[in-house]
Amino acid sequence: MPAAVERGPNVEGSRAAAVLVPLYEVADETGLVLIKRPETMSSHRGEIAFPGGKFDPGVDADLRATALREAHEEVGLAPDDVEIVARLDGIGTVATRFTITPFVGLLEGPPVLTPSPTEVVRTLEVRLSELLDPAVYREECWSTEAAVDFDVHFYDLEDETVWGATARILTGFLAHLVAGR
Repeated sequence: MPAAVERGPNVEGSRAAAVLVPLYEVADETGLVLIKRPETMSSHRGEIAFPGGKFDPGVDADLRATALREAHEEVGLAPDDVEIVARLDGIGTVATRFTITPFVGLLEGPPVLTPSPTEVVRTLEVRLSELLDPAVYREECWSTEAAVDFDVHFYDLEDETVWGATARILTGFLAHLVAGR
């Protein structure tokens, strides 16, 4: 896999964050874990996301440690049970001013998740085959007040829609898989 790079928007004054893309095998398929954030959160209310959060320089040695810590806090994945195999391209968010670094982690099997009730309303275990189905994916072109056009990715699952930063990360990850890199 090529070296990870930061992909725009590069937001001045943004805060560092990291997420974990947890993968596991079940019934000859690969699944991944997503969470639904509560409406009470300060940012990304009610959105589907990867487990993750803000870098804490007083606690985290690096962004990899952030991703593992947050996955443990949010869904109970023990850091020792996750094998980090890749760092994906970083992305920036304009509205919440984060620069998010995603890490791909392999689990030995289907996870036993224990969601934190203050940070997670629901966990979703989604098969990659579902995400790669062309009927699930769509893209729209949005504009800002500054007349800047940008593509927004969506994954319409059975009862939830993945969009925003999570869909951007997912699209980049799936593109790496399909390209065989």
